[in-house]
Amino acid sequence: MKRYVIIGNGVAAVGCIEGIRSADGAGEITVISAEPHPVYCRPLISYYLEGKTDLQRMQYRDGSFLANVGCTVRYGVRAQAIDPQAKTVALSDGAQLPYDALCVAAGSSPFLPPMQGLETVPRKFTFQTLDDALALEQAITPESRVLIVGAGLIGLKCAEGLHARVGRITVCDLADRVLSSILDAAAAARVQKHLEAQGIRFLLGDSVAQFSADFAEMKSGETVPFDVLVLAVGVRPNTSLVKEAGGETDRGILIDERMATTLPDVYAAGDCAQGYDRSCGARRVLALLPNAYLQGHAAGVNMAGGCASFDRGIPMNSIGFFGLHLMTAGSYDGEVIAADSGEAYKRFFVKDDRLTGFILIGGTDRAGIYTAMVREQTPLHTVDFSLLTSAATSAAFSPAVRTERFGGAV
Repeated sequence: MKRYVIIGNGVAAVGCIEGIRSADGAGEITVISAEPHPVYCRPLISYYLEGKTDLQRMQYRDGSFLANVGCTVRYGVRAQAIDPQAKTVALSDGAQLPYDALCVAAGSSPFLPPMQGLETVPRKFTFQTLDDALALEQAITPESRVLIVGAGLIGLKCAEGLHARVGRITVCDLADRVLSSILDAAAAARVQKHLEAQGIRFLLGDSVAQFSADFAEMKSGETVPFDVLVLAVGVRPNTSLVKEAGGETDRGILIDERMATTLPDVYAAGDCAQGYDRSCGARRVLALLPNAYLQGHAAGVNMAGGCASFDRGIPMNSIGFFGLHLMTAGSYDGEVIAADSGEAYKRFFVKDDRLTGFILIGGTDRAGIYTAMVREQTPLHTVDFSLLTSAATSAAFSPAVRTERFGGAV
């Protein structure tokens, strides 16, 4: 009987389990979970703070899932080392766990740059896990003054989750705009204006020079008082297990289209893995929930002796803030085609007769059409792209394509 070990208990791990079971119904599967919780959707932690979901509805699979598929889970235990020669994983409780096939789905960890005086702040938090959200919830009051360092996705979703539960929120970032990694200046300005209308204050192009227990001195000279500090500067893929075992890593754990690492019988999936980005033709970390599941599933099938690949991943974000919806995908390389109706802002990037990426603020209905074009590298000369820049409609495709993909619907 084959022995499978999965390091991590997130969405990629679920994909891996289901991939294994699609090819091997009897092998032993052991999941190593540093967190003490059943698998949940991490993007929902801000909605938990906001009161829009609860711990039960946050679960990615129901409570009986792991038992039903015959998995053993070691909760509250960390993997400390991989021995690829002995084919064992050393655990934090002293155990040595043998494997025939291993998947590293270890996710990422918050990046905390050196900050002078940070050790003097008593109520400081990151915002990546359910435990982070539960701890933050215990610290806040309706009068709390919250300082969030980082105006990226994590910081802004934290601000939205806390908005109705605290007295004041200030967000600072060294970048000159919000969501600087995924939005251009015009789109970022639109999102910032919307957030400011909710009472959230921004200090952009500025950073903390020094912390004291209850205030931050900014490099601009401004002093920001706070009761609760949230550090949302960014994350780094957890690559050390594979790197220290002799496997190849870059920003993430390097994997091929089968999710195999350079270590024998060791695979990787999810936020710790660096796989193929179809939109730019290079290997990148694609820290997205759908990609994590698909990578995990492909890894599981291959671990069980099947044949599966995943090389269609692209960067993609679909999010909302206080009712304003935005979507981005692909790479921002090529000629820019922009459309701004006032209610919707659209920016398309075109290169070599292909749509390489896009930014949508509002007007996200049926945006999956654009995503499919990026993922499938649809030649633009085969569609009416001028029509697509104004509306995501299947009418821009040929009758044959409409019938095949959309059932003839417009």
